[in-house]
Amino acid sequence: MSDSKPADQFFDAAITLLQRARDEEAENIEAAGTLLADTVATGGRLFAFGAGHSSLAAQDIVYRAGGLALMNLLAVPGAVGVDVMPATLGSALERVDGLASAVLDSSPLRAGDVLVIISLSGRNALPVEMAMSARTRGARVIGVTSVAYASETKSRHVSGTYLKDHCDIVLDSKIAIGDAELTLDTIPAPFAPASTVVTSALLQAVMATAAASLAARGIEPPLLRSGNVDGGLDWNSRVFEQYGDRIFYRR
Repeated sequence: MSDSKPADQFFDAAITLLQRARDEEAENIEAAGTLLADTVATGGRLFAFGAGHSSLAAQDIVYRAGGLALMNLLAVPGAVGVDVMPATLGSALERVDGLASAVLDSSPLRAGDVLVIISLSGRNALPVEMAMSARTRGARVIGVTSVAYASETKSRHVSGTYLKDHCDIVLDSKIAIGDAELTLDTIPAPFAPASTVVTSALLQAVMATAAASLAARGIEPPLLRSGNVDGGLDWNSRVFEQYGDRIFYRR
């Protein structure tokens, strides 16, 4: 590390990654946003899934002020966040074959819908199988992952493939193997992960693209407003009523 403070080093690293994502993923961001808009316009539903810390980015686009009301969290019990005890159980569940198919069998996902799958490594059985099974059901898949993992790690799915291999659109987060941006001679392990910052930014860029695409077609985007501003709750109630058949987090 240089003489600058670790906090400055992290901000610099995160900004560099964000700039790369903006410049290098612009075409894929546009394609993903357009796909979401197409799905909304044709009556489809939207879902997001992520396991462990990847779930943070999925949750960030669900029931979010300024976000699309139709985005639903596809939850896998025990694999969302670190709310299970022990926390390592969630990581173990990501490597279980057959779990994703069982979850999709019990979910409202159907042909014509879109599923956003977030997995930093894209190597575990759960996200790979989730993408494969979703496409078998006729859904489109947007994957958000670090493509670098596919060339430097071994897949944990029986097919030997990665999330990126089973997506209609892939957004590459550019995160380096290990998800830690800083090193220090006095610290034995790399530290300061930036995947959540970059992944969330990529997805919010996709949401913005989708909203603008719908508006350009003369369709009012089904956006939520903050419940902490005057009129926000009434606005959201109207959106929930209009699109209730495609919103599952209120049932």
